[in-house]
Amino acid sequence: MKKILMLLMIAAVAVSCATKDDRELEEREHEEIARDFVVRDASSKFRPGWIEDAELWSRNHNKDTKKYRYFSYETDPKVSRNISCNLAKANARTDIAGEITTFIDKQLGASTQGNANIDENNPNIQELREYVENTLSEKIQALIHGAAVEKTYWEKRKYMKDKGAKKDFTAWTCAVFIRMPSERLNRAIDEAADHVVKRADDPETKDAVRKAMKDASANFVKAKRGEI
Repeated sequence: MKKILMLLMIAAVAVSCATKDDRELEEREHEEIARDFVVRDASSKFRPGWIEDAELWSRNHNKDTKKYRYFSYETDPKVSRNISCNLAKANARTDIAGEITTFIDKQLGASTQGNANIDENNPNIQELREYVENTLSEKIQALIHGAAVEKTYWEKRKYMKDKGAKKDFTAWTCAVFIRMPSERLNRAIDEAADHVVKRADDPETKDAVRKAMKDASANFVKAKRGEI
């Protein structure tokens, strides 16, 4: 009987420690974070873990990561809570498009590195990179449909000069947790990649870019998970 009680006590301690460690990984009380501000008010006592890594948080919380993809976006400090949260919701699609654009730009850069047949200083390559950096994001925004805000979190912050801020002031930030159907996201990524391939003029460049953009949507998911 004593052995059984001892085993139960050890199991209880282990569960307690695991729960505490999990919470520390994904959310911490505001007082524990060293910043140039103090949080005067917030929609939650703990800062949600999905702000830092929506994909990882979703997997850890048994979200359907096959049917949906998850993103998060947080605003810079604004003069009011309403302005901050309205901007967070409005800019969510722009932020997703920015992530896709960054991924495609990296894939495009990788397609030219180490390829003896392609000169990175070639005007065609430079024009293609400029297109991705300056124009593609807007096209991707038009392709993104079905992105929905699932959670919202806001903070009222008092920035303080003696903590490192440029001046004393009060401001609000807002973060949103976004869910988007995987099928629609994959379609948007693949269509964006196809736009890039079509922009390549000479055959050698087009072939290299087509290879780099192959399986773009699947590779985007792997990149978000840190698998590539």
